[in-house]
Amino acid sequence: MRLSESHTDEPNHEAAVRRWATVTTTIMRTTARVVVPIILVVSISLFLQGHNYPGGGFIGGVLTVAAFTLVYVAYGLDYLEVGVLNRDVDYSAGIYEHRTVSAYRRLFIFGLAVTVGSGLGALLFGEQFLSQDYTYVHLPLFGEVELASALVFDLGIFCVVVGGLLLIFSVVGAE
Repeated sequence: MRLSESHTDEPNHEAAVRRWATVTTTIMRTTARVVVPIILVVSISLFLQGHNYPGGGFIGGVLTVAAFTLVYVAYGLDYLEVGVLNRDVDYSAGIYEHRTVSAYRRLFIFGLAVTVGSGLGALLFGEQFLSQDYTYVHLPLFGEVELASALVFDLGIFCVVVGGLLLIFSVVGAE
């Protein structure tokens, strides 16, 4: 059940939360509040270490989608718009015109552009398509840190996975 499909006469935040609270349990919402930040930290960690160790943009994106899906299950599809961003949802618009769905579509397209751009960037330096390189930089608190161009590629993959899967989940979840 989509939050926007039930009782469209009360689009304010309190009414939306009250309606969705009848569908999920307090245990589910509390678990989501505890588990989602942990999933996001692990996701970021896997994303950042992906060019040296197992991980990267794909698994980081999948874990991020798992966190968002847990939020959707616990609070409803419109929770990010209403509860987090404090914006009203246009309940008369279809799911394809929904602001969140449009944002996921833009994130997907951005990820594709970054991924292709990271491959084409190597061509500008006379290297083969998708060639990667790295250097070391000194950061005040961290010391010597490896900075790899593969991180740009992983960022593109991360955005494609998050944008694509959340777009699919939002559209299918609205049905």
